[in-house]
Amino acid sequence: MANRRKVGNLLALAVLSVVVQRPMHPYEVASVLRARSKDDDMEIKWGSLYTVVRNLAKHGFVEAVESERAGARPERTVYRITDAGRAELVDWAAELVSTPQPERPRFKAGLSVLAALEPEEALTMLRRRLDALDRGNASLREELDRNRGDVPRLFLVEDEYEIAVREAEADWVRSFVGELSSGSFPGLGEWARWHSTGEAPSGVAELAEAEGEADR
Repeated sequence: MANRRKVGNLLALAVLSVVVQRPMHPYEVASVLRARSKDDDMEIKWGSLYTVVRNLAKHGFVEAVESERAGARPERTVYRITDAGRAELVDWAAELVSTPQPERPRFKAGLSVLAALEPEEALTMLRRRLDALDRGNASLREELDRNRGDVPRLFLVEDEYEIAVREAEADWVRSFVGELSSGSFPGLGEWARWHSTGEAPSGVAELAEAEGEADR
């Protein structure tokens, strides 16, 4: 089971991963995170950055070391990571890497109600998705290949993972499209008749009734 974090926002993890290198003020932290496209790796709400930094300081994971002012700009507080912050960074990273957590992609939600579409429409939408996946994957792989010469592989493994997951999805969609287009998908005819006549496929009504009985 995942640990309950004192500061559970993933932006806090991103902040710790930056200030572990050297002390920084929050504006600089944001600049570094943006330069590294960290918002491609995790959901980041940039408007929460200062609140997250204050919470990290409140719980002893970072501490203010100095304030600086450049010209007419507002004073900026520089923060450094503490020993507790280093331990939190290591423990959090270990948990995320080692412990699978339920994830609910929007595509899975769509597949769960795929029967709402007529088979031909479903096939058209899946072909559209497959085309987008293939084009996107080719672009991601080209970018990864460009970065290999300048960036150590240790800092590219998340991109490798993303491409592997997307390519696995593309392979699955390609196989599904093949079944639908060839007519080999089980129950395809009943699915089509459901939309043309309103007659539910065999077993669907019985399943719905059984589920209703279970809830009583």
